[in-house]
Amino acid sequence: QVQLVESGGGLVQAGGSLRLSCAASGRSFSSYTMGWFRQAPGKEREFVIRITGGAGSTRYADSVKGRFTISRDNAKNTVYLQMNNLKPEDTAVYYCAADSGPLGRWYSYPSELEYWGQGTQVTVSS
Repeated sequence: QVQLVESGGGLVQAGGSLRLSCAASGRSFSSYTMGWFRQAPGKEREFVIRITGGAGSTRYADSVKGRFTISRDNAKNTVYLQMNNLKPEDTAVYYCAADSGPLGRWYSYPSELEYWGQGTQVTVSS
């Protein structure tokens, strides 16, 4: 059974840092694009960041550029989201996703991404 399990969320003050992890199981995801979305209360889910398999190219939402970094450890089947200089507007449930299809799905059709985690809460206090 394929699973994505997020961890590392919590409560942090503005300006602080958190590192989220997404551990995948059930198959190898080394060739998959993996990434993160977030959903704040009352708002739609939004793309945050992704990293491809293979070359490991990345793309970031403008709102997190310069503050968030994504990395992956294929040996551990895990992707990481390092979040620095957190702001109250970063408060949301963060979801990990994995997909083997076209990169465009991450921005236009995220509901079609193959695998999703259950989410982890990140709360940034002012």
